[in-house]
Amino acid sequence: MKGKTVNTDKTWKVTYEDKEWIDESGKASDTSATVYMDAGCWNFDGATQLPSKFSLARKPMKAVSSTPRKEGVLYDFGKETFGYITLKEVKGKGTIHIYYGESPEEALDTEYCETLDKLLAEPGQITDLAIRNTRKLYDEYTLDNSKAFRYVYVTCDPGVTMQDVSMQYEYLPEEYRGSFKCNDEELNRIWEVGAYTMHLTTREFFIDGIKRDRWVWSGDAIQSYLMNYYLFFDNETVKRTIWLLRGKDPVTSHSNTIMDYTFYWFLSIYDYYMYSGDKDFVTQLYPRMQSMMDYVLGRTNANGMVEGMTGDWVFVDWADGYLDKKGELSFEQVLFCKSLETMALCAGLAGNTADKTKYEKLASALRSKLEPAFWNEQKQAMVHNRVQGKQSESVTRYANMFSVFFNYLNADKQQTIKHTVLQNDSILKITTPYMRFYELEALCALGEQESVMKEMKAYWGGMLKEGATSFWEKYNPEETGTRHLAMYGRPYGKSLCHAWGASPIYLLGKYYLGVKPTKPGYEEYSVTPCLGGLKWMEGTVPTPYGNIHIYMDKKEIRIKSDGGKGVLNIPTRKGMKAMTIEPGEEQVFKY
Repeated sequence: MKGKTVNTDKTWKVTYEDKEWIDESGKASDTSATVYMDAGCWNFDGATQLPSKFSLARKPMKAVSSTPRKEGVLYDFGKETFGYITLKEVKGKGTIHIYYGESPEEALDTEYCETLDKLLAEPGQITDLAIRNTRKLYDEYTLDNSKAFRYVYVTCDPGVTMQDVSMQYEYLPEEYRGSFKCNDEELNRIWEVGAYTMHLTTREFFIDGIKRDRWVWSGDAIQSYLMNYYLFFDNETVKRTIWLLRGKDPVTSHSNTIMDYTFYWFLSIYDYYMYSGDKDFVTQLYPRMQSMMDYVLGRTNANGMVEGMTGDWVFVDWADGYLDKKGELSFEQVLFCKSLETMALCAGLAGNTADKTKYEKLASALRSKLEPAFWNEQKQAMVHNRVQGKQSESVTRYANMFSVFFNYLNADKQQTIKHTVLQNDSILKITTPYMRFYELEALCALGEQESVMKEMKAYWGGMLKEGATSFWEKYNPEETGTRHLAMYGRPYGKSLCHAWGASPIYLLGKYYLGVKPTKPGYEEYSVTPCLGGLKWMEGTVPTPYGNIHIYMDKKEIRIKSDGGKGVLNIPTRKGMKAMTIEPGEEQVFKY
């Protein structure tokens, strides 16, 4: 070994144990209780960089305009962004106030804006009063704390002057492997803003939003993973985030304390395996999956179902109406059932046949109870919950739409749900991009791409018309003006850059370009393109083998694939016709 650096790769094994004594022969005295894992080989490591000193890439950005307002200057950086404010040529003595805003209203509201900074300028030095850090003053001063903003309002005491305000944009370098373009410019803009939203919220981990939480939430993350598979195909960030969300043993609470989020954690592992084919990751993670599922099974009721217990947050969604969280929620049981099926799959991958059989039996038993417990013949839908064995009168969209794309109901009932629930305006509407993701996916799975296209343009296009440059945590088209900025009882509490707002990336890739793996890691895949009312579209979907490029208009489909065994489903008057996609040169199919 030269120097102090050991270069590891995925073939190396490490342990957290610190009491493995090695005798004079070089043999470990006892390794029976030692758990070895793959050595760290993160894609952002460097041999000369300590993990504690890791930082993301930066590049300078200037404001697109500066406007004198009130007692200061309002700087507009043109779009939602993230990073560190830089002040140029600060002179004099006094305080500098910096107010950040995702909207001009927020930046100018010095009483209620969500984030701000206060600096003390003195001859030769400047102090960040938030962190009590004093530095020498040079031509430029860049703040130590990052912020999310589009607008920055800066005021100075009369004794202080400065020449300019700019920023250091901070980002994770990512390759945009996925793409989408069509004849509809509004839809092109929706895809571009969705991609930018994803990039802003992709950091060391997939986080929820850049202004407020900057946190890893399992319900948010599972959607980020799916969008990532159609944009970056960044497996390393997926794995880091899954590991982080799992945490340490012993398990003392649900993921993020939220019952539904625990189930999303299990489901995300199934998704990761299908898109990546990475069996080693699943095998390594499996013991943590076991202990998490043991926790869940220890909190089931006499019916083998889950319901909220002390310490549990039963979330479901941010709803603009009453959502009963009592008793057995159909939505939670559907997610629980899919989690048990995921456990059976992963147990098989890990070579644990006993666990595989165990979880298959548990999943089968629960699935057999879903319809008898929650299907209501009169309502022709799954009811929202059951309390003390009695069905409620409430019907919501959640369990119904998940049952569709999990194929937990037969084809006739799925079509029925489409009319009684998903296309029924009397059912409580969904106003978060979070659950619109699943609502529109269910409709796409039922062949409603044309109506979903209209919904995407109305909903995400509505945000664009309101001036969005990244997509929001929540959007209610019935609200107007500054009401769009409010949430959590605060006038600017809403995040205007939230990862789950980028779901068109996933929908357009999977249900319009029509690409999805049918065997793990795209060993086999299908392409079922659908124009959904468009005249033409083209795009690229990344895979472990390379890329799949699709072009479609009303007369032909052109496909170029870098690998894997593909099947193209072409619409004909007699139904779908299956054609083999060969990797290599572009193929043209007329229809």
